Amino acid sequence: MTERYRVVITDYLTGDLAPEREILGDLADVEALNAFHEDELIGRIEDADAVMMYHCLSVSEKIIRRLTRCKLIVRCGVGVDNVDARAARQCDIPVANIPDYGTEEVADSAIAMTLALARGVAQLNSILRAGADSWKHTHVVPLERLRGEVFGIVGLGRIGTAAALRAKALGMDVVFYDPYKEDGYGKALGIRRTETLDALLRQAYVVSLHCPLTEETRHLINDRALAEMRTGTFLVNTSRGAVVDTALLPAALASGQLAGAGIDVLPSEPPPEDDPLIVAWRDPNHPAHHRLLINPHAAFYCEQGQLDMRVKGSQACRRALLGEPIRTIINEPVGKGN
Repeated sequence: MTERYRVVITDYLTGDLAPEREILGDLADVEALNAFHEDELIGRIEDADAVMMYHCLSVSEKIIRRLTRCKLIVRCGVGVDNVDARAARQCDIPVANIPDYGTEEVADSAIAMTLALARGVAQLNSILRAGADSWKHTHVVPLERLRGEVFGIVGLGRIGTAAALRAKALGMDVVFYDPYKEDGYGKALGIRRTETLDALLRQAYVVSLHCPLTEETRHLINDRALAEMRTGTFLVNTSRGAVVDTALLPAALASGQLAGAGIDVLPSEPPPEDDPLIVAWRDPNHPAHHRLLINPHAAFYCEQGQLDMRVKGSQACRRALLGEPIRTIINEPVGKGN
């Protein structure tokens, strides 16, 4: 009898695993552990032949070194900051991601937050619902016309590019900062490049973040970066929470340095009740109450996109189990990475 493999889904998915079993069922048993911390995986994951993981937990070297027969860890999403890919490579375990599943949805969400903030839609709704004594547009004075304003993109990958095309369709002047993007890419899209982050921050009316979380980008938006921005800038983050020092945002909103912020991702999800940003957001007397949008890491979501990441994650596991080449491996062999 042919040995059956075991594929473990660490987190996020529960219940019906029909898409995974349709692709893997002839080869492997598929099990969802629904864990929220890597310690919950101990004793349940060691004999997995492939691991699918989402964003509800992190997998460190402690867990990776317990895997005795794993042929692949696939991060069913774009970001890979919640898996120790270098430790995995040292254990001869490739790590792959799904870089194309939610490109349109995240870009759409970034533009949706931009429009809700920069057109005053969210602020007016919030103020009027709270019982404002005047039914007038003056609650959001002054608003600027979006056409011709600078839409600044930090990180021109797949999602950043999709956001750039959408902002161009609104008539905005799109500028990007990405030191790793090859020359000429901006010209192909009809957008402008800046050589430094500061140069982008000084001119952008909207700053939209689309970079991965690395040691280089952690707290990229810090007190110095906020000070470089135009007074009245809008900040949108659909990338990773820790790219922004979110503890600074309440004061930036209160001072008017930021006219508004749209935050889909936070450094800790869900955030603690005493998180300064959450406290300000919930306080009716704080400017953040009306000028801050917070979503629960939902920019990726639509039914089609969610199915895409499940199917593509399962297909990657199938290729690994069959010994076929695996696409989108992100961890370099030992000695070649940083």
